[in-house]
Amino acid sequence: MPVTPMVEAIDVRKSFGLLDVLKGITLSIQKGEVVCLLGPSGSGKSTFLRCVNHLERMTSGKLLVDGELIGYHQRADALYEMSGSELAVQRRDIGMVFQRFNLFANHNVLENISLAPILNRGVARKEAEADARRLLQMVDLEGRETAYPHQLSGGQQQRVAIARALAMKPKLMLFDEPTSALDPELVGEVLSVMRKLAQDGMTMLVVTHELSFAREVADRVIFMDQGVVVEEGPARSVIDTPQHERTQTFLRRMH
Repeated sequence: MPVTPMVEAIDVRKSFGLLDVLKGITLSIQKGEVVCLLGPSGSGKSTFLRCVNHLERMTSGKLLVDGELIGYHQRADALYEMSGSELAVQRRDIGMVFQRFNLFANHNVLENISLAPILNRGVARKEAEADARRLLQMVDLEGRETAYPHQLSGGQQQRVAIARALAMKPKLMLFDEPTSALDPELVGEVLSVMRKLAQDGMTMLVVTHELSFAREVADRVIFMDQGVVVEEGPARSVIDTPQHERTQTFLRRMH
């Protein structure tokens, strides 16, 4: 029996006015796989990532997560967009970590992590806070429960953001350049948390410029340029011996 991929994109296209940002992306990501999206700025990586949880509406195509159509109901051959409340239910299973940490400034660390499970999944406060403490341990921030975001470094805030996404028990984690807003010395602490997640079998789709992380942690690398997938394959072979000239040029500039 065929295994259902965690993510399946079928001819995904996205235009902003006359600008075609995604020109027919077809790819699949298996359960437990870590896939890094590489490519120059403006290649469509972040737009594609945002389409996966319908933060960005596709112009055409289909996106499925764990076999379920994202953002739409299909009736006969037509797609009908879901209501906001239906979308919110779908998004509970998809964790997202942005470049900017987007923490609630007026809530402490424990509240930042435990609020969504309480409000969106109906988890009892005691249970949500116990889980938040466990996650803080996992991201090496034990003891910072009562700190507010402004009292934390960028790297610490990003690790809280990862813990907050994990608190919803997602089946898929999306990372949109999670280290690009950080000072270089803080990048490692965030990547080490992502390494742990990969080792624990979390399915991850990561837009990143961190080549060493992609080479070491990703199962596969997908190189995008100008809205298309140019090259994909095992992480080490794409990064060490890219076949396509555009990939080679990009990687030379990155090294």
